[in-house]
Amino acid sequence: MSSVLPSEADEPGPTLTRDSVAHLAHLARLELTDAELDLYVDQLSVILHSVAAVSGVVGTKDIEPTSHAVPLTNIFREDVVRPGLSRDAALAGAPSAENGRFRVPQVLGEEQ
Repeated sequence: MSSVLPSEADEPGPTLTRDSVAHLAHLARLELTDAELDLYVDQLSVILHSVAAVSGVVGTKDIEPTSHAVPLTNIFREDVVRPGLSRDAALAGAPSAENGRFRVPQVLGEEQ
């Protein structure tokens, strides 16, 4: 599946390079082949140009942002503050605790 990139004159927006995609892959801890890098440069550039085009829409300053097309009504019960577990009670069921906190195995070996 090939995509046609809009030219920079047609669509404003950032342009990605192969090096920038390789850097993003490194930050995300992904190993990409050369073919994947070339593919993702095109795909991510299309996405960035599309976002820039949508961001460039004018006349939206007077429109209040919404998260839903119709109003939502909360059907849940009222929040009521009530006592929770004490630290000792919460840690009583823990497989391992240290210094008043849950002790969990280290996830990433390089972080200290």
